[in-house]
Amino acid sequence: MAFTLPPLPYDENALEPIIDAKTMNIHRTKHHQAYVDNLNKALDGQVEFAEWTLDQICEQMGSIPETIRAVVRNNAGGHWNHSFFWPILAAKGQGGTPSVDLAAAIGASFGSFDAFKKGFVEAGMKRFGSGWAWLVMKRGGALAASSTPNQDNPLMKGFVDSPGIPLLGVDVWEHAYYLNYQNKRADYLAAFWDVVNWNEVNRRFAEATKG
Repeated sequence: MAFTLPPLPYDENALEPIIDAKTMNIHRTKHHQAYVDNLNKALDGQVEFAEWTLDQICEQMGSIPETIRAVVRNNAGGHWNHSFFWPILAAKGQGGTPSVDLAAAIGASFGSFDAFKKGFVEAGMKRFGSGWAWLVMKRGGALAASSTPNQDNPLMKGFVDSPGIPLLGVDVWEHAYYLNYQNKRADYLAAFWDVVNWNEVNRRFAEATKG
C-alpha cells in the first residue's frame, strides 16, 4: 500500500501566532508531501516491503537494500517525523499539562522540569544544520534529551547516537520556522512550549511504559 499524507488534527491556523498558517501549509503540503511521494517512489516494486509499516521501516532500516537505503532513510524518516510531530502540537492553552507519572519520570531523569526544558532546547540549538530534538525513553525507562540530523529519528537503531522511544519532538529545520522567526531558532524553541500537546505526549508515555 502507498503511504499517504495524514490529515491535520486541527486547522492550519490553529497554532497562530506561534506557528502561522502559511508556514503550516508549506511545511505540510510541500515538505511532508514530498517525503511521502519520494518514499513511495523508492519502494515502488519492492514487494518484500509492501506490507511494512512506517515504524517497521524506521526500526529495521538495516534491512533495506543499500541501493535504496539512503533515499528510504531520508524520506521514511521525514514522513515518520512529521506524522509524529503534528499531533503533539495544540493551540495555545489547549494542550494540557504533563501527567503526574510523566512529570515524575522527567524529575527522576533530569532533576527538574526546568532542567529537562533546558536540555531539550540545548539539543535543538546544538544540532548543526537541519534536524530534530527529541525526548526519548531509553531502555530501562530513563528519559533523555537528544537530537538527530536531517530526518533521522530515535527508532533507527544502529543509525543514530541515542535510540529510544520518542515521546516529544521538535523540527529544527529552517523551513519549520523561518517565515516567523528567520534565523532565530532560540526564539522558535522558546515559543514551542506554548503549543505542546501534553495530552498526546502523556498518551505516548503511558503506551511506552506498558511495553
